[in-house]
Amino acid sequence: MNTNEIARIASLVGVPARATMLLALMDGRAYTAHELARIGGVSPQTASGHLSLLIEAELLVLLKQGRHRYHRLASREVATMLEGIMQVAALGRKPPRVDTGPRDPGMRRARMCYDHLGGRLGVAVADYLVAEQAIVLEPDGGALTDRLQAALAPIGLSFGQPQSVNSVSLCRPCLDWSERRFHIAGPLGQQICNHLLDNDYLRRREAGRELKVTAKGATALCRWLGAARWSEV
Repeated sequence: MNTNEIARIASLVGVPARATMLLALMDGRAYTAHELARIGGVSPQTASGHLSLLIEAELLVLLKQGRHRYHRLASREVATMLEGIMQVAALGRKPPRVDTGPRDPGMRRARMCYDHLGGRLGVAVADYLVAEQAIVLEPDGGALTDRLQAALAPIGLSFGQPQSVNSVSLCRPCLDWSERRFHIAGPLGQQICNHLLDNDYLRRREAGRELKVTAKGATALCRWLGAARWSEV
């Protein structure tokens, strides 16, 4: 074990502004540099310098989505390290939280993200399929497994693989605007969204991207996702 490396990591984490930003990222979401600057109580320029050092040390990863850039913890090992430090330091406080995305509660719950499902519901569906080992969803891509059809069957969906689409593109991670966690894009995400709309589990508003969960949909989705996961939607 390289003790110099231990000392280097400790010095990086030990700066109060960096520690505060790292603790905020313990919620599993991703944040912009501006949001992390506000959390850390420093200027955007200072935050940018801190974040660059943390990325260089492989404590954080940078996610690019369109013109936006988000930061998140690089691995579970980093989260475990921070959790251990928190226990030793007996901080006894929750990591700071920043409101992100739309303010409208309906938009935060369920909305169209181009051709697929976003919001808390979109993330809950992704979490469910990952937990069922039906898909793999990582920052650098996604994949389907042979358990997918069984996981979709309770909601009445049979996934049809488009012949013209590369198998790598069937299931893609899309960083959710409000939740800052991944929901599902690609043909799988599109078919799930279309299925929920076609079966009147979700309804489009006359204008805008918000999707309304119907009473019929609430019953079906609760049964599919499980009561505990549905309660968080």
